[in-house]
Amino acid sequence: MTLPRSSSPQPAVEASRPTGPIARGLARAWLWCFGWKVEGALPLGVKAVAIAYPHTTNWDMPFMLAVAYRLGVRPSWLGKRQIFRAPFGRFMRWLGGIPVDRSARTNMVAQVVERFAAVESLFLVIPPSATRRKAAHWRSGFYHIARSAGVPILCTFLDYGRKVGGIGLVVHPTGDVRADMDRIRAFYQGIQGRYPENHTPIYLPEEDPPRIRAAGGSAARC
Repeated sequence: MTLPRSSSPQPAVEASRPTGPIARGLARAWLWCFGWKVEGALPLGVKAVAIAYPHTTNWDMPFMLAVAYRLGVRPSWLGKRQIFRAPFGRFMRWLGGIPVDRSARTNMVAQVVERFAAVESLFLVIPPSATRRKAAHWRSGFYHIARSAGVPILCTFLDYGRKVGGIGLVVHPTGDVRADMDRIRAFYQGIQGRYPENHTPIYLPEEDPPRIRAAGGSAARC
């Protein structure tokens, strides 16, 4: 898959930074207060796209941050460039935000791939359901970013049923979308969000394009 380079100006990009002892301590305290545990570990030299699933509530954000800090990394996330303007732009970047141009004339996947090439480490968290409510299917931007940037997909999770969060399966995208997604589906089977009725089916449009088109669905987005 050949991606056109974005012609929009690119701001400076910071790598995902390791967490210090204070952040890890606060994360440990937060998780202990709620009775949560952490499973898994970060691969060495983190440069990856992390799936954030299930995503069914605003509570996912603080728990996701606590789990990431406990594992020793400050996660990065994508946001439209307008929210990075003064006076809050520097704060948004400190929180791990990466500004992207979401206009129709730009290729957002290409923009993010450029950012992966510009840094030595980047732990980019993307919720493929793109909403806390139940959607028809996942958006596939995370897959195309990982494949084009040559980085693995980390299956991160928040299992409210067991009160466990962490990192599990590592998938190196092969281009066989259905086969790769079969592995991801198998991993997330049984993992429960806070509101299971809002789980979005783990399915990408590329797995069955004619069916998606007939249903009026859309193509890959982040």
